[in-house]
Amino acid sequence: MDKFVVAPHFRLHEWVAEEKGYFAAEGLDYEFRETMDSRKSQGHHIGNRVGAYQTFEAGRPCNVSGACHWTVNVAASNGHGKLYSECYSVSPAGVFVPADSKIRTPEDLKGVPISVGFQSGSHYATIQALEQYMPITDMNMSFNDGLLFARMEALIDGKTPACSAFSGPYYFLEQLGFRKVIDTTFMMASMITGEPEAEDVAKYFRALRRAQHDIDLRPELYTHYYKKEFPERFHGVMDTRRWGPGERIVFEPYSKEIFENTFRWVEEREIFQNASMGHGVYEDAIFTVAAE
Repeated sequence: MDKFVVAPHFRLHEWVAEEKGYFAAEGLDYEFRETMDSRKSQGHHIGNRVGAYQTFEAGRPCNVSGACHWTVNVAASNGHGKLYSECYSVSPAGVFVPADSKIRTPEDLKGVPISVGFQSGSHYATIQALEQYMPITDMNMSFNDGLLFARMEALIDGKTPACSAFSGPYYFLEQLGFRKVIDTTFMMASMITGEPEAEDVAKYFRALRRAQHDIDLRPELYTHYYKKEFPERFHGVMDTRRWGPGERIVFEPYSKEIFENTFRWVEEREIFQNASMGHGVYEDAIFTVAAE
């Protein structure tokens, strides 16, 4: 049987669980694989209109990975993996602009290109937040800058007027003095890919639960791990002692009600062509957990 592949994905939990030996303590036979290598800028720039959904279509190189719950919902409905329904997570996020920008309020973002990831958390979350202020037809989602780090770099380098950011880039933009115009904190979900044993998946999440306790108690001990995935050009400027814990895993069910409401929300906003939405059947989309 192949080893269970563990890969960090913008959050601290996998790094902490590896450092503390929690995966091994659970008896998980695993390989720890860094997929976002700061030394090689690996994975930082993968092109525009290539977002979280497209990476699920292509196949992710690990057995469990995270993304916004909207994308995981639709990807699981299309058979690109199975949604793990025993927990979800919440990530601080926001739309940032330069400190000297004339954009002061969410209403000022009308028609302004906002750099987001195509069919990724930043895309959906920005729509969800701005709907309180304007119709979706007045929002200008820009997919030209690609995924998380590329969008952050575009804002820092003055190539875009506004950017949606979460995780480490969220804290780095704050550190550099960029101004948050609106909070877009959003829910994430986990996708199971390949054919791992249910007990191995349970071991993995038990290790993450222990890591969550450590992060809650002493986040400052672990924020240095953000550097592992950041573009190396920024390492000399980053002061991760000032940063927060980022994504927090909530060990409560991602229920059928949440799933169906989310699927309907995406469908109503026509973020996907209807034919590519999948069937949206909760029982078919979730990973079946072994009985206790």
